Amino acid sequence: MSCPNCNKPADAKYRPFCSKRCADIDLGKWLGGEYTLADEETEAAEAAILDHPKKGDPLH
Repeated sequence: MSCPNCNKPADAKYRPFCSKRCADIDLGKWLGGEYTLADEETEAAEAAILDHPKKGDPLH
């Protein structure tokens, strides 16, 4: 398994990361809101947006 941040081999002590530094970087992303867990309402809203492009959108 490789570290999801830098792709170096994972260290058993910090698995799935290679080091405390990479584990802390990932924790910072969670705490900073870069990662989120979508609920059903959010997924439905995103699907509706994708199904109905705005006027003037190049794909519309």
